[in-house]
Formats: sequence, C-alpha cells, structure tokens
Amino acid sequence: MIRDITLGQYYQADSVIHRLDPRVKLVATIGFIISLFVVDSWVGYVVAALFLACMIKLSKVPFRYMVKGMRAIVFILMITVVFNLFLTPGEPLVTVWKLTITKQGLRTAVMMAVRLSFLIVGSSLMTLTTTPNSLTDGMEKLMKPLKYVKVPVHEIAMMMSIALRFIPILLEETDKIMKAQIARGADFESGNLIKKAKAMVPLLVPLFISAFRRANDLAMAMEARCYRGGEHRTKMKPLCYHAADRIAYCVLLVYFAGCVAIRIFF
Repeated sequence: MIRDITLGQYYQADSVIHRLDPRVKLVATIGFIISLFVVDSWVGYVVAALFLACMIKLSKVPFRYMVKGMRAIVFILMITVVFNLFLTPGEPLVTVWKLTITKQGLRTAVMMAVRLSFLIVGSSLMTLTTTPNSLTDGMEKLMKPLKYVKVPVHEIAMMMSIALRFIPILLEETDKIMKAQIARGADFESGNLIKKAKAMVPLLVPLFISAFRRANDLAMAMEARCYRGGEHRTKMKPLCYHAADRIAYCVLLVYFAGCVAIRIFF
C-alpha cells in the first residue's frame, strides 16, 4: 500500500507534457480541479474523462502507474461514498434497517467518487511530469505579484517543493520501518479498526523521529551553505514560454469554456 502512493514522485519520459513550462501545468491542474466542481452532469464528467485521458496519453506515463496511486485513497473514497449514499435526503430507493438510500444520494455518491478519482489522477499527472525544482520555480513565478503585499513567495514555494520531495523519502522510510517491525513480530493486518490503530503506534513514533531528524539535517545543511532565497538568487534554467505553452493555454481555455457551456445548457 505504501509503495502505491505516486504523489510527489517524478516519472522520467520524453513527452509533450514533460516539456511544458511548469507554470502551464500548475494553471492547468488548478483549472482542471475547478472544472470538476463546475460540471454537475454526466456529460461534463465524460468530457473531463476524455480530456484527462488525452493528457495521460500525451504524457507517456503508463496508465497502470497512474491509477496505482488510487489504491492509497480507497478507504477515504469509501467513507465519502457511504456518507453521501446514506445521509443525502431525497426520494427513497432502498431501506436497510434505519438507513435509507435515496436517488439523490446515489447520484451524489457516484459523482463524488468520480470527482475525487479525477482530482487525484489529475494532480498526480502534474507531479509525475514535473521535477520538484521546476515546480518550485513555477510556483514562485505565479505567486510573484504577492510580493507586493509582503507575502514570502520564495519561502512558500521552497517549503512546498521540499514537502513534495520528502513524500517519496518518507514513504521509503515507512516501508523500511514496517518491514523491521514485521520481522520482530508486529502485526498490522489482523484485528479490528482499534487494534490496527494501536498497532500503528510502533510505526509512527520512529517515523516522526526520522522525519524530524531529516528536517534538522536539511536545515543545518542549508545554513552551513549560507542559503539565502529572494531577489538576488539566480536560476540555472530561467523559465520562458514557448509556442507549445501558448497552445496548451488555448486548449485549456477551450476545455474550460466547454465545461461552463455544459453547466449552462445541460
């Protein structure tokens, strides 16, 4: 399960999506997420699915690798579906004991599951096709106007980049600790939910200690190298828009306009 999480990992490939400016991919990801909340019909979700499928195809990231990250959120997805299924008022369809499944609840639950799935896959597509350094530069460029209201743009972008970079490292550390605990007789699978939660304590304590130690080592290394971010820091590869980036913005604009049109007419 730990190895199934793909968020924050980079997949090396030579594709159109990989070569796009990180600012384009950040704007496209935000636009795609907003579009999932704009549409509220099956026509809109079909259009979103086709758009996402085309982007995955252009990225040359294996679909199996892309979907693998969904396994880590199955539990959250199930809770969301169950709550929407039984707690949404409307026209009753099935009654089980004191719980009633309504027509509106069924529709909301299915749409919420589809929306969350598309959201996770779309976000993973951005991180899989963009290096953490490129993401940092892209976020810093996009948030540059906030500097005029005294927002520490560089520091925020750097923190988000470090967080994304640490996700695969912490997952690998978690996997090592789990294997070490299992070798010593720990059982993370059997028992009810409370027993499983208690079994996670021997895992979480060394994981937090390791995370704080890594954070302290990183801070000391940056301090020893006299790291200072801000206006006077230059870029090895300055960001620059190309023809493909402008075409990508146009495609995104057409897609978003189509989603708004679907919302109005369907």
